[in-house]
Amino acid sequence: MATIRDVARRAGVAPASVTRVLSDYPNVSDDLRERVLAAVEEVGYQPDLVAAGLRRGYTKTVGVMINDILNPIVAKWVDIIEEDLRAAGYGVILAHSRGEDANDVANLKLLHQRRVDGLIASFASDQNEELAAILAKVDVPVVLLDRQMNLDSVSSVVSDHYYATRALVAHLIGNGHRRIALFTGQPNGYPSRERVRALQETFSEYGLPVRHDLLISGRGTEAYAAEAIATMLEHPEPPTAVIVGNGNLSALAGALHELRRRGIRIGENMAVAVGEESALASLHSPALTAIERDTVAVGRRAAAMMLNKLATGSSRSHTVVLPTRLVIRESTDWVLS
Repeated sequence: MATIRDVARRAGVAPASVTRVLSDYPNVSDDLRERVLAAVEEVGYQPDLVAAGLRRGYTKTVGVMINDILNPIVAKWVDIIEEDLRAAGYGVILAHSRGEDANDVANLKLLHQRRVDGLIASFASDQNEELAAILAKVDVPVVLLDRQMNLDSVSSVVSDHYYATRALVAHLIGNGHRRIALFTGQPNGYPSRERVRALQETFSEYGLPVRHDLLISGRGTEAYAAEAIATMLEHPEPPTAVIVGNGNLSALAGALHELRRRGIRIGENMAVAVGEESALASLHSPALTAIERDTVAVGRRAAAMMLNKLATGSSRSHTVVLPTRLVIRESTDWVLS
């Protein structure tokens, strides 16, 4: 691996001159800069960004922590955030928790050791006390994706899952459904809490009892959804409507596959809705009622918020809530007889 001394020898200058060029020192002649940069290219020198960052006080990197890379919504966020941060001169270090609280804690410690300048995160749980205790001591800006934590230094960009879920549950109740199942993602994550709260409060508003055995949470795999559907249909009074609240397409595919395997006809003897709009929802036959939100806007606002904090040094926390809307389609637009 090439060193600064190798660059200096190739350029015919002192190592200190190479350091000045690579550190953007003022008063460096154009001739010296061109010779050093040409030598860097020729010998293949790669600077130690962490060491350089420690000297400067920043590393020009942002840690991005996600809870489920299988979820296409999360993957889209990562793509957008990486694009916007790179355009601003920042690199991204990605960490994946696979929906495990312990992995969130380990990843947070690792990224802090790497001296990232900021952190954008969608934790498996935003109610993890150990995680909160560590975040309270982190001295870099933190922006959460669809998560909320009661910490003065932590900001959030979230979607209004509560509003659209209330509209969806009211729509199903209005069509005669009283046994409504809800699959959610991680039970201690903001979207799951908001969806469950919306269902419970809407049922209460209509004077209906909530079937807690029809509220199921877990990581959105195909097996999870298929097993949840199978378990619910074994009840003496199975659901007549199902909301697949997890945004992972694997969960939706698992639920649809199990319903088809059992000969249950969506739009005739089972209403099915999804908590995240997708091509699968709109192209399915019958088309599936879905909650729509601007996924791109969530990622873009999180990146912009982070860049603003890095530029201004602001530690003030605030929350941005982005709207959602209900798109009613054939899968639920019928009255239960």
